[in-house]
Amino acid sequence: MISRFVTGAALAIVTAAVATGCSDNSDTPPIADTATTSVAVGGAATAPVAGDHNQADIRFAEEMIPHHRQAVEMAALVPSRSSDPAVIDLAARIQQAQDPEIATMTGWLQSWGVATTEGGGHSGMGHGTMPGMMTDEQMGQLEAARGPDFDRMWLSMMIAHHEGAVRMAETELAEGIAPDARALAQQIIDSQQAEIQQMQAMLNG
Repeated sequence: MISRFVTGAALAIVTAAVATGCSDNSDTPPIADTATTSVAVGGAATAPVAGDHNQADIRFAEEMIPHHRQAVEMAALVPSRSSDPAVIDLAARIQQAQDPEIATMTGWLQSWGVATTEGGGHSGMGHGTMPGMMTDEQMGQLEAARGPDFDRMWLSMMIAHHEGAVRMAETELAEGIAPDARALAQQIIDSQQAEIQQMQAMLNG
């Protein structure tokens, strides 16, 4: 009798425990839901803008577009001011390379939902602190120059401009996550470092 009583009591306790556990689980939110809520609360400060890119990628495109546009503007001055075939050829190659890159980066900003101006840059952006950018005064001096003086000035300015672009691209590689943006940053580093070396040799020659 005692054995049957103990067995029955033990079974009752186990049954009650199982019933209590089921009741508690039905009232508790799944762990995944809690995690989702946590991400949603803190996401504004830490999460990537859309998951495939982040703020560094946006900044890279926003700043590199006007940086490239000034390089293209500088390149467009060459045919009417220089008679050096090497300078003319380099300017043409710079323009041919950077015009499509401007269009590519503008497309990124649009796909990321970032407002852009007609020129392709981010609306309301100020670009005075970007490395390598020429001032209006420097651009005016370049436009006024001709012949060998123009060539020397153009090469010196374009070297500084390229060096600035390389630093911006290095920042993208260090901070960005978008594969296409990082690939373009590496392409800019490779091509513009090679052109810097070429321009330095042309100046020293």
